[in-house]
Amino acid sequence: QVQLDESGGGLVQTGGSLRLSCVPSGSIFRINAMGWYRQAPGKQRELVAIISSGGSTNYADSVKGRFTISRDNGKNTVYLQMYSLKPEDTAVYSCYINTPRGSSWGQGTQVTVSS
Repeated sequence: QVQLDESGGGLVQTGGSLRLSCVPSGSIFRINAMGWYRQAPGKQRELVAIISSGGSTNYADSVKGRFTISRDNGKNTVYLQMYSLKPEDTAVYSCYINTPRGSSWGQGTQVTVSS
């Protein structure tokens, strides 16, 4: 499994913005999909956004129009730009990558949106 280093979480007021970043430790020959999941207390983990190696994206309905996922293939980095944050976005956000050797998830970074 690949170690993923996430950053950018924190505490923000309703309507605020945050940008999450994730980069794998070490070099990886090829990364297929990259994405972000989140898990709120007492809830199941859900897919927030995913981006293919070609740049195609998919979003959870709850974040469409507010969140943007992007990737820098040269840096093997995936980003999640979050705008218009709501209290219901509060969760631990975990990075995800898929390579020919399998999938890996990061430890997660806490995002807390205060009302």
